[in-house]
Amino acid sequence: MTAAPGLSVLIHRPGHPPARWTHGLAHLETATPITRRTAFTIGSTTKQITAHLALLAARDNLLNLTQQAHDFLPDLRLPDVTVAELITHHSGIRDTESLLPLAGLRDLDHYTADDLITLATRQHYRAVPPGTFLYSSTNYLLLARILQHVHQQPLDDIAHARLFEPLGMSHTHFRNDPRDVITHTASAYTPTTTGWRSTAQPAPLPGAGSLTTTPEDLSRWLTHLHHHWQNTRTVLPLDTALAYRASDHHPYLYGPGLYADPRPATRQVFHSGHEHGFSTAAHLTAAGEQLICMSNHAGIDAAAVARTLIPHLTDLETAQIPGLLAQHLAPPPPPTPRPAEPGRHTDVGSYRCADVPGTLRLTSAHGHLHLWRRGTADRLTATTDQAYAGPGYTLTLHTPPGARPPCFTLDLARAPGLHYTGIDRDDISRPEPP
Repeated sequence: MTAAPGLSVLIHRPGHPPARWTHGLAHLETATPITRRTAFTIGSTTKQITAHLALLAARDNLLNLTQQAHDFLPDLRLPDVTVAELITHHSGIRDTESLLPLAGLRDLDHYTADDLITLATRQHYRAVPPGTFLYSSTNYLLLARILQHVHQQPLDDIAHARLFEPLGMSHTHFRNDPRDVITHTASAYTPTTTGWRSTAQPAPLPGAGSLTTTPEDLSRWLTHLHHHWQNTRTVLPLDTALAYRASDHHPYLYGPGLYADPRPATRQVFHSGHEHGFSTAAHLTAAGEQLICMSNHAGIDAAAVARTLIPHLTDLETAQIPGLLAQHLAPPPPPTPRPAEPGRHTDVGSYRCADVPGTLRLTSAHGHLHLWRRGTADRLTATTDQAYAGPGYTLTLHTPPGARPPCFTLDLARAPGLHYTGIDRDDISRPEPP
């Protein structure tokens, strides 16, 4: 047994016994191996469960998919966003978890779903034009809150009554509080220059990514989904209840919490998820073939593992899996420490955005702009005279750095169009407008 975290793989083909393979440890501290009963946090793979609960609520006339989310969430300032748009990521609502570093939070700061929803209610306009796909886990936080409103129950209770208990998913739970103890659940780790570090962070995200489950339980859900797909004889599962729409990955579509490849030769639905060192990938083909990968090793991406195994899915045997995955299981090179930025910084200005609390600061040093938030700086790389690239975002100046009033736009992958304006030094300590 390798003294490292690892992964669990399940392959199911109709008419054949499942192929299962586990590798590595569920807990490094106690040398507990990953087994068939080990549960993982599955991140955004959760979305298909939450979306299905919404479709069931619509079927039972508890809500209407064309209904405005504002009807259930009156604090939401975007009254024209529908429940269906939340499900298919066409609401234009920014991913508020992406905004946390801009709001001054660090990785280990505690925050809750309420904090993220509060950030969502600050949004005054769609970040992208209506009808445009913008992947945002905030959509599913809002959807979970709507489900809890119409059922008057916690999400975990709803899911157990409607799905988990009927399907025999006894090792599947929504973690609504980071203090909840869920047995047989793996911990996740990332490699460091000296060994390993736990990736646990106190951030419960019910509806968007807080589900813990096993490959066996997730297979039960996919089997149920495939039976429904077969019985209704639809092109894609559940597409009569909710139409699949264009996504951010052509030619794939996005429907009820699922990406879909509609092409006849490769027809399938799938989703991957990443959450605090965990990663998951789940694929279901029109023929009923299933591939499920779950990892608690931040250096082993379950989606990449799935891409390696999918071409062999039709006839893959358990004994072949280690050889195919050798490249993924090799120890990664140690991370390179980031060098400290030398020299003194010249202040450019401080900035505020109506859609995100807190302030940001720009400085200049050695010919580079630096973006600061709560004592941490990113060195920006100039891509044009006015545009700069940072880690995971771009910054576009709308006035030269020395001009007044200075302003810029930050575009994050899941939270574009954040407009920051310069503020006077005397104004920094004043309260923000409501």
